Amino acid sequence: MITDRDMAVRAVAEGRGSDAKVRDVMSAKFRCCFEDEDVDDVLRNMGEIQVRRLPVGNRDRRLVGIVSLSDTAAGGDTPRLGEVLREIAQPGGQHSQTH
Repeated sequence: MITDRDMAVRAVAEGRGSDAKVRDVMSAKFRCCFEDEDVDDVLRNMGEIQVRRLPVGNRDRRLVGIVSLSDTAAGGDTPRLGEVLREIAQPGGQHSQTH
């Protein structure tokens, strides 16, 4: 999986050109959620692994979409979103720029 953050941190910041390969800048490990999971469980997972977006798969392990924190805001659980944002903003984590 490759994100805009991967591009900024591993491509642009490292001075890689447009001939860089996706494998050189992508996130090698990623987490996902399933389309039938509860939003609260997905939010908890996003906070624990410090990401704002997750790929969404079905039970056949096929990609069916991407969910973001802003998508979950439509559910109206603003206090939970604030908690997740605080967790994501903590230094470190698997997607830290210090790796």
